[in-house]
Amino acid sequence: MTLKAWFTRLFSPKIVFAHCDIPCGIYDPHGAQISVLTVLRMMDLMGGSQDTHDIVRYTTVKEQHAEMCKNEVRVIYGDYFKDEHLDKYPELHVLNHEIMTLASTARQGKDRKIAEELLDKVNRMAEIFWETKGMKFKRVEAPYSVSDQIVVPEL
Repeated sequence: MTLKAWFTRLFSPKIVFAHCDIPCGIYDPHGAQISVLTVLRMMDLMGGSQDTHDIVRYTTVKEQHAEMCKNEVRVIYGDYFKDEHLDKYPELHVLNHEIMTLASTARQGKDRKIAEELLDKVNRMAEIFWETKGMKFKRVEAPYSVSDQIVVPEL
């Protein structure tokens, strides 16, 4: 075997398989909730502005955060929830689909009721999430410019 062939064999990339890139085990629905609150806030700001530049900026941020919500929920649904969770909470399949659909609809428009419904669905997912961890939770008024309620664990 030549030296070149030996180095090539030694340092060739190997194919490996894993269920995720980094199995950190750290999941939290708070990111999805914050994203929806941002969508709500941008909708409120859009309704109160006549400035085209501001409306474009608010719309861009609203759309980004609606997509961030979808991503956060996709990760929890796909990586955290296991078969035993889906068996105990059969609503998770429909709930996940509703969140994805509502987030897409929130991206497309400025109807605050859609974003409020999205937050309600994300909060329900958060309740299920905390239940699966054996933690108590409560709904509290968000301490931000929008005061809609979010689900938080009782620490």
